[in-house]
Amino acid sequence: MLSTVPGFTLRAEAMLRHASHFDWSLLAFVGLVLYVYAVEVERHRWDIVLAGIAFWLMDWFNELVNSAILHVSHRAALWTVTGHTSYLILIGLSIEISLYFLVAGVIFVKMLPQDRGIRIAGIPNRLAYALAFSCVSVVVEIILHAFGVLHWGYWWWNVPFVPLIVIFGYGTFYGIAAWVFDMGENHRRQLGVVAAIAGVDAVLALVFGLAGWL
Repeated sequence: MLSTVPGFTLRAEAMLRHASHFDWSLLAFVGLVLYVYAVEVERHRWDIVLAGIAFWLMDWFNELVNSAILHVSHRAALWTVTGHTSYLILIGLSIEISLYFLVAGVIFVKMLPQDRGIRIAGIPNRLAYALAFSCVSVVVEIILHAFGVLHWGYWWWNVPFVPLIVIFGYGTFYGIAAWVFDMGENHRRQLGVVAAIAGVDAVLALVFGLAGWL
């Protein structure tokens, strides 16, 4: 069985939740993320704050499912992270990646046009922006893959089959962030969506954790 397991899976498993890789620069990253949210809280832009958190929680859903795929397949996750990191939380999620995703949703919704009715090349601007940001994100992943720190385990989730990654790897994140953001002042509804995603993530984390799949 070990002969069928890719080397990158074995390397990532050796790094998984191993505190010996800690780097003090992590504290600076945490401080920057907190500052981004503090600015929006100071401005009472709860739509931006909740959209950013919704984006981050959607990534956690994907990462939990990705970890489960590794343990079901006994071979590889859809994506695996290696290279230097302060802490590898899950097989495809480092602490640095998680902190980045906390900010990425905020960046995205702050870039959206105020007028939701504007079309770009005939496409609703929310959809156009989500596709554009997703494509840029996948290009970054392709570069990381070329650097040998991000690995795709299956031919159908890999170059050249990137449309799947664009849609399911990132499109859902940006789509949810835009949806929550566009709820505007309806904070109760925004909180309901965020709480629902958080609840699903918590259940998956509990079930998969007890099953030893994380």
